[in-house]
Amino acid sequence: MWITSWLRQKLNPAQPYINMEQGDSVPANTGYVSYTKAYNEIEAVRRGVDMIVNGASSFDVSIAEKLNGVVPIVSNIRKTKVNTLLNTQPNMFQDIIKFRSLLYTDLIIEGNAFIYYDGAFLYNLPAINVEIITDPKTFVKEYIYSGSVHFKPDEIIHISDNSSDSIYRGTSRLKSTSTTLNTRKKMTTFQDNFFSNGAVPGLVLKSPNVLGDKIKARLIESWQREYNPTKGGKRPLILDGGLDIAKITDINFQQLDFETSVNKKDEDILMALGVPSILLYGGNNANISPNLRLFYLETVLPLVRKVTSAFERYFGYNLEPEGSKVSAIQPDMKESTAYHVGLVNGGIITPNEARQELRYDKIEGHDDLRIPANIAGSASNPTDGGRPPQGDNSK
Repeated sequence: MWITSWLRQKLNPAQPYINMEQGDSVPANTGYVSYTKAYNEIEAVRRGVDMIVNGASSFDVSIAEKLNGVVPIVSNIRKTKVNTLLNTQPNMFQDIIKFRSLLYTDLIIEGNAFIYYDGAFLYNLPAINVEIITDPKTFVKEYIYSGSVHFKPDEIIHISDNSSDSIYRGTSRLKSTSTTLNTRKKMTTFQDNFFSNGAVPGLVLKSPNVLGDKIKARLIESWQREYNPTKGGKRPLILDGGLDIAKITDINFQQLDFETSVNKKDEDILMALGVPSILLYGGNNANISPNLRLFYLETVLPLVRKVTSAFERYFGYNLEPEGSKVSAIQPDMKESTAYHVGLVNGGIITPNEARQELRYDKIEGHDDLRIPANIAGSASNPTDGGRPPQGDNSK
């Protein structure tokens, strides 16, 4: 068992009470089906989630040496194997981008991601089907998939998003948009029903005489047939027998389109996801670049680091998101490079220490400080340098 006897003595004394408060079983988040439906049907949800997933999936993982003082879940795995699993081939059936995309999609829509490690490969477990069985002593007793497949705690890498309700499961980022999604759905449903029913808003037919039921029925049938918005409603209607048209409202078709309200709801959804709306609606070089940078620094990178931290804890290696191929954060890397170059040339750190921080391998012969020279002489020995000694020219 990966928990040592020493760790058992240091278990959380409040865990039995946490177990009672949270319950023996923590099922999937409620609302997952509606969030998935929103992802499949609402443009802003689909685009916002895809932007985060595609951005996060583009980050490779830089792997350094093992972390000191960390007890990993899996301790007998080589660095090259971890690199293969996280950057090249997670399993025999998926490429790394597909694997990451499934992971991040689950993490955003359901709020959790579950990865099974069988000792050789990594596999995604759809979060909606994973049930967490809590333990009064060791936090998690087991994971159950679809009510039938049981997994030990050390076989699962569980990554959860932030939550204010549970310490076991994260909360979907779309949960805060539930009201917005419902209101948006009602607006578009009303609009669809309006045109499907062939209604014309704001008009009433007036007659000075009392009409019989048959005449009323023929008149309504004629109006629906000739003036149905779904059929154009271009043919003129002849009103006789004293019939007249009167307006009862100023609402028109353009107002019924709810364009402004729907756009505002879409912006609220994107804000909850952490995607600047200007990235979808367009802009110019003055505002696209800073918003794109903000999107990566405040939304994508924290999500990537959350996943990286889980792998780091599981395998025990020092991991860092590698953004060298992500153009949106290149300025940040340029500043970081200049910063480390200044430290090396200033004699504060060695070249190999800078290379290690920048995630490069060490080079032999670069473990010494570079002591800068000044005009008067060498900083290592101020007595050296200066004006060359003059020879004796006296005769």
